[in-house]
Amino acid sequence: MFQDARDYQILFLSSFLILGISTRDWTIHPEFLLVTVLTCSIAQWFFTSFLAFWPVWWRREYPVNFALSRFNFSFSSLRSALITSLGLCLLLRANEASTMAIAAFLAIASKFLFRWSHKHFFNPANFGIIAALLLTQDAWVSPGQWGTDGWYLLLFLGAGGMVLNKVGRWDTSAAFLGAYGGLEALRNLWLGQAWDVYWHHLTSGSLLLFALFMLTDPRSIPNATLSRLLWALAIASVAFFLEHALYLNNAIFWALFALSPVTILLDRVWSASRFDWAGFSVNSL
Repeated sequence: MFQDARDYQILFLSSFLILGISTRDWTIHPEFLLVTVLTCSIAQWFFTSFLAFWPVWWRREYPVNFALSRFNFSFSSLRSALITSLGLCLLLRANEASTMAIAAFLAIASKFLFRWSHKHFFNPANFGIIAALLLTQDAWVSPGQWGTDGWYLLLFLGAGGMVLNKVGRWDTSAAFLGAYGGLEALRNLWLGQAWDVYWHHLTSGSLLLFALFMLTDPRSIPNATLSRLLWALAIASVAFFLEHALYLNNAIFWALFALSPVTILLDRVWSASRFDWAGFSVNSL
């Protein structure tokens, strides 16, 4: 335990969920949480096992005993499923458990169905959120669910900073928050609004969870540092435009979804080594 950076993510995301339920009085049905976690775990097992047998029955590249050796569901694989399910439980809200199940299944499926050069380019939780918003009339994201307590900001920054230090992707969060915060500051000055409005917007729990945990998924974002910086700046700019020009709710999630495929191009232009979780091969999911 805690030999892998994902262990810290699981710890902190679980703590945030418990904190939200206990201190913010979130109206989350326990069965919704259970459905989300179980659906993500089962989907991870299903797709991992299906891909193990796919070369045998359809492409006939490997002997059967090779596929059988891959027919397993390790704790390492479970980590990724847990992180995705916790992200969905923290950010996505619905009135029906089936909506959470749809989001969870499609979130995990996106890792296996949308890939380029053995790398998935959609953040699973983000994909699940957008899929639920598009496919159902029952899903929403509540950006104000954390309230305005300043100690939440310190908690998110501290926990997020520890995880980012482990995975070495702090530059992505810094670029996004710097660009997004700068654009919001210019708009605030242009409109002559009080700075309380500005700080209230930037200390949103959903925004911080997005910037510190979702945007920095090292398995789906660009590999090279310069690519990540440009990508984060683009997401911040698109999110700002969608929110204030098109008045689109949850603009940051739509911006990440829309620009995720750009990762393919950036990785081709600026090549760099792939991120590797502790003890994982480069093709691990």
